[in-house]
Amino acid sequence: MDSTMWDRRYAGSEVPWTNEPNRFLVKETSALQPGRAVDLACGQGRNAVWLAERGWEVTGVDFSKVGLQKARGLAQARGVRADWIEADLTEYRPDAEAFDLVLIFYLQLPAHERTPIVRAAADGVGPGGTFLLVGHDSTNIEHGYGGPQIPAVLYSAEDVVDDLNSTGLRIERAERVRRPVQTDDGGRIALDALVRARR
Repeated sequence: MDSTMWDRRYAGSEVPWTNEPNRFLVKETSALQPGRAVDLACGQGRNAVWLAERGWEVTGVDFSKVGLQKARGLAQARGVRADWIEADLTEYRPDAEAFDLVLIFYLQLPAHERTPIVRAAADGVGPGGTFLLVGHDSTNIEHGYGGPQIPAVLYSAEDVVDDLNSTGLRIERAERVRRPVQTDDGGRIALDALVRARR
């Protein structure tokens, strides 16, 4: 991972992506009772801020200093607060069983880096808590739209289930999901991997 590259992507007055929350975050967490949440690889903070607006006590973690600056600005503009931690997820470990919700959205890494991060994230899920991961699916290059075009950093829901093996989490949902994307040429479909689990 290269924080300098992501700092460049987040630089400037515009945000690289929408400030609205991810559709799968909204669908999968709207019925949950607010508690403590950690958003790993939070980027510009759109998902963390949406959770904070709904009463969650949120920590956002990312290795991009510029991304976190945008996250702080978004939180301030929306009138909410969150804790922001600048850290590399290959080294960062959430407090054990400390969170009611642990998020990893679109963290695209080779398996040898992804697996320990996913397992560390799982360790942060407290009793009754939820783990939620969404990423670009391994079939997206050939059959979907957008996302990284490097096969080694893509994965399936089944890969993530394997990562979670022996973590003590119970898998509630693990599947490939379709995400509509609006482009200048009309609507397209991106393919994502979604895994939700509970302790």
